[in-house]
Amino acid sequence: MAAKKLVYSFGDGKADGRGDMKELLGGKGAGLAEMSRLGIPVPPGFTITTEVCAEYYRRGRKYPPELKKQVEAALKRVEKIMGRRFGDKEKPLLVSVRSGARVSMPGMMDTVLNLGLNDETVEGLAAETNNPRFAYDSYRRFVQMYGDVVLGLKPQSKDEHDPFEEIIDEVKNRRGVTYDHELDVDALKELVRRFKNLIHQRLGVQFPEDPQEQLWGAIGAVFGSWNNPRAIAYRELNGIPGDWGTAVNVQSMVFGNMGDDSGTGVLFTRDPATGEKHLYGEFLMNAQGEDVVAGIRTPLPIEKLREIMPSVYRQIENTARRVEKHYREMQDMEFTIQQGKLWMLQTRAGKRTGFAAIRIAVDMVQEKLIDELEAIRRIPPDGLNQLLRPVFDTKDKRDALTHGRLLAKGLPAGPGAASGRVVFNAEDAEEWAARGEQVLLVRIETSPEDIRGMNAAVGILTARGGMTSHAALVARQMGKVCVAGCEALQIDYRARQMRVGALTVHEGDWLSIDGTAGEVIEGRLQTRPSEVVQVLMGEADEQAKKS
Repeated sequence: MAAKKLVYSFGDGKADGRGDMKELLGGKGAGLAEMSRLGIPVPPGFTITTEVCAEYYRRGRKYPPELKKQVEAALKRVEKIMGRRFGDKEKPLLVSVRSGARVSMPGMMDTVLNLGLNDETVEGLAAETNNPRFAYDSYRRFVQMYGDVVLGLKPQSKDEHDPFEEIIDEVKNRRGVTYDHELDVDALKELVRRFKNLIHQRLGVQFPEDPQEQLWGAIGAVFGSWNNPRAIAYRELNGIPGDWGTAVNVQSMVFGNMGDDSGTGVLFTRDPATGEKHLYGEFLMNAQGEDVVAGIRTPLPIEKLREIMPSVYRQIENTARRVEKHYREMQDMEFTIQQGKLWMLQTRAGKRTGFAAIRIAVDMVQEKLIDELEAIRRIPPDGLNQLLRPVFDTKDKRDALTHGRLLAKGLPAGPGAASGRVVFNAEDAEEWAARGEQVLLVRIETSPEDIRGMNAAVGILTARGGMTSHAALVARQMGKVCVAGCEALQIDYRARQMRVGALTVHEGDWLSIDGTAGEVIEGRLQTRPSEVVQVLMGEADEQAKKS
């Protein structure tokens, strides 16, 4: 009797799975299989099913015995397509290992990129590409991700920033550079060395050099992340059953950090804030995908890509149109450009505001993509609640701006207006809100660990990240007011304060944010009902007078 199929391959224009197999392959795996079938350029890989996740937990975090052989066979197929070998010193195959639940849970579970690098394969990659900087940039990213995701090296207190990022900031300051991509090969080698030392000092273990050990460690970490605190919190907030489990997607790496003709981005096929029919998204040149979503660097709007790489932009436009038409639904897509070649890494139904949900549904009926019944089904009840979000009182806001209380401008990432007392970590946001305080969560960038604090806050303000960062994505879904990528903020977690120009804002101070205009205003402003509410109330008054 044939062993049960636990691993589904995709890539090279073929796939074992299909787009309607989300329960088994998860949303990401099903999307990759479907794009492969459509002939869209997808890096080859394989999906380990959600059934394996359930079995993994049933067996006390051990894999079913037949899994190893199926993973080895699927990995050989990827090696053949790519003409590379996993662990090879001269032409190493590198892979990403990502989660994929049947419904989108943005950033709540774990991802590892550049897996397969070690002290030997990094030299092979450097020699093969004649680009040592790219090879060591990929290596330091891998050590950082593996240390965090698989080995569990996290901040030791709520006032500590990410310990790996602190080392990066220190090296950048010492070398007099502003951005990660300005670090030279020697600096990147120093980061690899210091990251490994940090892992050994804090955890008492050595970073693993064996690619097979790395792979199985990452697969286990992704299955394990289904039950991490932030994933559980997200499931509770969104009514997702705990027994669904996640799939694991292992996929050949393509590189957006190979130089100025490479990059990575996230796009929506329509505007997720307004529903308008135009490409909406962001990208970074010479970067990897997590840089955009994590919000560690503030990206450029997708339209700029039309100027930088017009032919790639046209390809993205055509692909986005084709995939949206195929699914008859607004899509959220990830892409990487490696030395001028476009690769699609993900497609899924895009999160959107209540306002956008209504507009997209109406437009898609007019475009004959869906019928009226389907349009009504796609407008969630809480989406209507989002339309009723308050805005700042016009006179109060005008007075504040006239008196020079506008502190900074960022990106308008989540509509509405909110005033709250400033807190700098998610734990405090929860505690203060439980005491009945209105709180504004202020972060350098949010991470999935902040999910409960984001839910407790009336608004979210970040110094880094763009319109497609974790903060913006989750804020839109929750209907939270959000201003992202406000680079004028200099936040000090340990001192629990931030500087904006000459002003210092302390924990507990009042601050106001306008998520529609992207404005950060000193002090507390009065709010009033949204225009939608005022129109409805006006109509109700008119009807009352007539009756």
